[in-house]
Amino acid sequence: MDRWSGVLRIQLHPDTSTFYRVAASLGLSSSRKNLAVPSGNAIFFSGDRVERTENPVIERLSDPQKIAEILVSKFGGSINAYVVEASIFNGPFAVYKDFIPSVNEHGEPKSYDATGFPASTSLGLLLSKFLAEAKNVILGKQKEPYQAEQSSFLCKPKTALLGFSKGGTVLNQLITEFGYSEVQSTEFSTQANKIVSIVGLASKEDDCIIPTSKEDLFNSIAEIHYVDVGLNCEGAYLTDKDVIDRISEHLTQRASGIRFFFHGTPRQWCDERRIWIRKEKDALVRLLKKAAHKNMGKLHLRERLYFPGKLPDLQMHFEIIDIMDVS
Repeated sequence: MDRWSGVLRIQLHPDTSTFYRVAASLGLSSSRKNLAVPSGNAIFFSGDRVERTENPVIERLSDPQKIAEILVSKFGGSINAYVVEASIFNGPFAVYKDFIPSVNEHGEPKSYDATGFPASTSLGLLLSKFLAEAKNVILGKQKEPYQAEQSSFLCKPKTALLGFSKGGTVLNQLITEFGYSEVQSTEFSTQANKIVSIVGLASKEDDCIIPTSKEDLFNSIAEIHYVDVGLNCEGAYLTDKDVIDRISEHLTQRASGIRFFFHGTPRQWCDERRIWIRKEKDALVRLLKKAAHKNMGKLHLRERLYFPGKLPDLQMHFEIIDIMDVS
């Protein structure tokens, strides 16, 4: 399958001066002028910036376009991959203010609150606007109408969410919102309120390529990957039992389940100066294991430590992106 790859700057709201940098690798139809309907979407949230390390491994794995290519190689050529960077950086610190309103100036969350569903709403709008811009780039100045190619895949692609380092805070917020969302009795909601994009209501073709509403997003989530998550304060992992219990209950109403993956290195999980990272991870794993016994086998988890026995360093923190096992 031919692919379009690129990095676009997306303004989420017209009254703001900030932009999200989003990299993507999207499958193209046989005509190479339209987007193909993917089997799934892998959405990766980046963390803080690291610059001028003079380490070629770190530099390569700090490139969002390279990360998008890695995601395609891991999840398969029939998926679309998106890599989202925060719209605000306070020095090196990523601040996902639109997604997590409680974050401080360093991007550290005070709490995870589902009120208003900020993360899921922002993600749907961001993807819708990105797709509109990408179509303009792919079509160029042609006047012919855009139409997504028919596909053998289901019209509602599955979603894999990945949070790397501080990007894990976005996962925590999305999981919290999922827990407090309305229970859907079918696999996909047919009454979803579609997000209005810059070109009007999201088209039917868009619905087949990306989740354009929070309802579609929650119903499409198949995998959640914590990728060497960590913070300089508590809150790296979600430890709210009520949220996990609610998600477990939601899964009993769905035809498909969710897999949680925990990918870690000694830099985060074995840091004696930040012992809360390992404690929070272990607490979340325990909550998920208990929930897995209650929801008819629809919740699965896998935990893996990479580079065991090695001294912690910054390179392994980034290298996990390249070597993590998502199977």
